[in-house]
Amino acid sequence: MAEKQTRISAEPGRLDIVIEREVDAPREMVFRAYTEPELYAQWIGPRGLSTEIDHFDARNGGSWRLIQKDSEGNKYAFHGVYHEVVPNERIIGTFEFEGLPEAGHVCLERTVFEELPNGRTKMVSTSVYLTGKERDEMLQSGMDEGVKEGYERLDELMDRLKVQQRPAK
Repeated sequence: MAEKQTRISAEPGRLDIVIEREVDAPREMVFRAYTEPELYAQWIGPRGLSTEIDHFDARNGGSWRLIQKDSEGNKYAFHGVYHEVVPNERIIGTFEFEGLPEAGHVCLERTVFEELPNGRTKMVSTSVYLTGKERDEMLQSGMDEGVKEGYERLDELMDRLKVQQRPAK
């Protein structure tokens, strides 16, 4: 996979979407960006949306909720539950968009963090939907642009954190 490329795969007839991305940062730092609310809010989602954390408890049995707002004041809320959080290795939990007309459109997500040479990390996220229709609606929603922009913002956050960690001369 080329550097800084986000790969989104959705095979016909399946219920999952797989997202792969490499980041030029150590696995521990990337994991922190997924599990510390003040970091997570800085990169999740597309540019042009601000993120407010309602609650965020990244541990086994914990839960989260966030609200994203666009420049016109429109709000989009999401929530989920953490089923398993293994530091620097994987996160398994649920994801649900509160803006759908009916409840129950929950997907199960697993993100695995793989340490690569030269201080890089590969993330592989698999999202499994209850129906093929729900999966296809997510694909048609424009989520790919939001995912790609979010990972670009993650790259920028990692660059800022690496600068902060450099020893003073």
